[in-house]
Amino acid sequence: MPISALLARIRRLVPRSGDEHYDEIVRSFGVGALRPPPTPMSDGELARAIAEFLKDRPSSGSVATLGRRLDPSSPL
Repeated sequence: MPISALLARIRRLVPRSGDEHYDEIVRSFGVGALRPPPTPMSDGELARAIAEFLKDRPSSGSVATLGRRLDPSSPL
């Protein structure tokens, strides 16, 4: 799945009040800290990963956790 399509799905899951979270996700894909999932994620799986990410302020740790949810083989 292209990153733009994945980001569109994520944008629907991140409330506007969480724009700093969304901006961090976009930045992290841009610098390679996040990679798209190697296999498609269901809406439920993606929603759970994003909900977990939204619990904390965006940080390298929370991005790493999201990265492992998106791609379990991620070295982050």
